[in-house]
Amino acid sequence: MTQRELSMKSNHQHLRSGRRRGTGLLLTSRAGMSVLLLAAFGILGALPVAWPAARTESLGRDRFKTGDATLLAFEPIGSAVRHSVVKVDVNGDTVALGAVIGPGGLAITKASELKAGKLTCWLAGGREVGADLVLVDDTNDVALIRVHDSGLKPIEWASGQTFVGQWGVTPGIEQAPQAVGIISVPPRKILPPRALMGVELDQESETAKVLRLMPGMGAEKAGIQSGDNIVEVNGKPIENSKALTDFLRGFREGQVVQLGVRRDTELLRLEVTLMAIKADPQARRFDRQSVMDRLGGKLSDRAEGFDLAIQHDTVLQPWQCGGPLVNLDGKAIGLNIARAGRVASYALPSTLVKQIILDLTQRAQIPFDADKWMKPRK
Repeated sequence: MTQRELSMKSNHQHLRSGRRRGTGLLLTSRAGMSVLLLAAFGILGALPVAWPAARTESLGRDRFKTGDATLLAFEPIGSAVRHSVVKVDVNGDTVALGAVIGPGGLAITKASELKAGKLTCWLAGGREVGADLVLVDDTNDVALIRVHDSGLKPIEWASGQTFVGQWGVTPGIEQAPQAVGIISVPPRKILPPRALMGVELDQESETAKVLRLMPGMGAEKAGIQSGDNIVEVNGKPIENSKALTDFLRGFREGQVVQLGVRRDTELLRLEVTLMAIKADPQARRFDRQSVMDRLGGKLSDRAEGFDLAIQHDTVLQPWQCGGPLVNLDGKAIGLNIARAGRVASYALPSTLVKQIILDLTQRAQIPFDADKWMKPRK
């Protein structure tokens, strides 16, 4: 082996030895660092450290959205509108609020809460006066009433559009409002609970052909038979099963539909009352969505089936529905019509409410100056 080869071999051995030593140093360094860190933590653990005290304060309940302090912040609005609101009683029990809409004590409220009995209204200032039921809009659950007091102030209507994110205030007859919330969903149709004729349709047929009947339902009572073809509902031609199902989806329990039924070569005209299959109340007690909806209190008995409704997150009790929903200027943007969920209440938008008022006053043959009492004010 030459001198040069011996030198290269020696260098190679030194390099390998250095790598081993370097690895050892690296491992030793890492172990040493771990020991130092552990020691440091041990020392720190032994030293008295002055950490900031844990914050245990929480927002007072009076400053919650439903709290007294929050409602008092909206008192100027409630105070300005309270003479346009009535509290509606039946047989001495408060069932709803109402909105004054015109002279002579004309007001509107939630119809389904007006059970049979003595109707009275409480006014701002603490007076109770008599009232009469005039007419009802069943579709949107609105009743026209006449309050026996001539000093009431008709509600003022807002101009312009209602926006998601804006405040909605529910005034009562006191200075502070009943509740406040935020508009969360723009106006939309709220379908009613599904109501059925009580037929099972033949899905293999190209027409709306009845396969079998549900015992005790409206179709059986009306005389519909298996094999009948439903070709018309309320004068509207029906081509197939889907068209029939879609058309009936907008109807409520108790409504009557006029059917054209083809039986062999004969065309029959039959009336069918739509019915709902009642859910087991015991089962609903443990249904997760039902339990969540009931948190915070009772829901309105009727909370579905409106032509158009604004959804807002105000926590209303059922008796707090029927009155106006106003903006920060104290102008009505709608009529509260139902508490539908834990943080979901519905209000009929002002455009729909005005149509309802015109229809009810015309049907009742009550003179009503729409330009004067329903014209929006800025």
